Amino acid sequence: MFKRDNVWWACFRIDGKKIRRSLGTSSKKLAENIEAKIKTEIIEGNFFEKHISQNKTFRDVVDKLMNEHAPTVSENMRISYKCSEKNLIPFFGDIKIADITRDLISEYKVKRQKDGISASTINSELAMLSKGLNLATEEWQWLKEAPKVKILPVNNERNRWLNSEEEKKLLNVCKDLGLDYLGYIIVFDINTGLRMSELTSLEWSDVNLFRKTIFVKESKNKEVRTVPLNQKALEILIRKSKIRSIKTKLVFPTNAMTKWDKCNLGNTFRRILKKAEIENFRFHDLRHTFGSRLAQAGVDINTIARLMGHKRLDTTKRYVHHTVESLRAGVDGLESS
Repeated sequence: MFKRDNVWWACFRIDGKKIRRSLGTSSKKLAENIEAKIKTEIIEGNFFEKHISQNKTFRDVVDKLMNEHAPTVSENMRISYKCSEKNLIPFFGDIKIADITRDLISEYKVKRQKDGISASTINSELAMLSKGLNLATEEWQWLKEAPKVKILPVNNERNRWLNSEEEKKLLNVCKDLGLDYLGYIIVFDINTGLRMSELTSLEWSDVNLFRKTIFVKESKNKEVRTVPLNQKALEILIRKSKIRSIKTKLVFPTNAMTKWDKCNLGNTFRRILKKAEIENFRFHDLRHTFGSRLAQAGVDINTIARLMGHKRLDTTKRYVHHTVESLRAGVDGLESS
């Protein structure tokens, strides 16, 4: 034991790690009794649970994870962490990590599902939660044992695209709210089929207005591709080129001339969907709309796959669905044969 500022402190070594703790008293006799009790708890294996995790909140976990672990992962993972923490902190932030149970995690899942958040997004948040708690257990020794975090089942085969009426409603809301930039993004994505990351990373050096093409280099599968522009997509770029800012190279920046992160763009898009009363629709479904409309126009599946940057046709088939009207045209053709 040693005394500091008239208060007794104790020093312990647990699993090779040196730990100092204030005993909270100026009485040496009382301090000796407290020290003896702590030693007993160490022997019984209860010290970490009572004396370390009781003072650590999930906010502490996130701070340490972002400062020490996040710099070691990919840029996409860091972006995912930044998005996830914005939703995890309001729920778990001030809760002691020792009090985070499987039941509490289940409550979080239910809440996010009621908010209309997709299973894949919730799973990204759960992955960060799990990573933080595992680091707190295995590396930082803040917990004796981390609760198991079960992810949600994900159904990737969505059958949802934007019909012409919904598109008009969505664009009208953007116009009414003065969000013309979002209207441009929506129309451009419907007519090019870019992934969100491809669209937000698109730079003016990737645009060739003369050849009516864009060059996609920030693709999911790490392969570059050239996408031809139809008249609607071209008109948007021509319009934006006349008012482009010298402060950014990006074609679709934020109002602050910075790159959109998927969390902020996704939240803005969901707000517009709610205002337009459009349900069960996600930003990625704009890309789905592109593929589905190509199929309904009679474009062959190999061409659709190349335009969307798919390596496998099985992936493209998930985007290619037909409306009752397009199927009806097929059976009506039998009458003329």
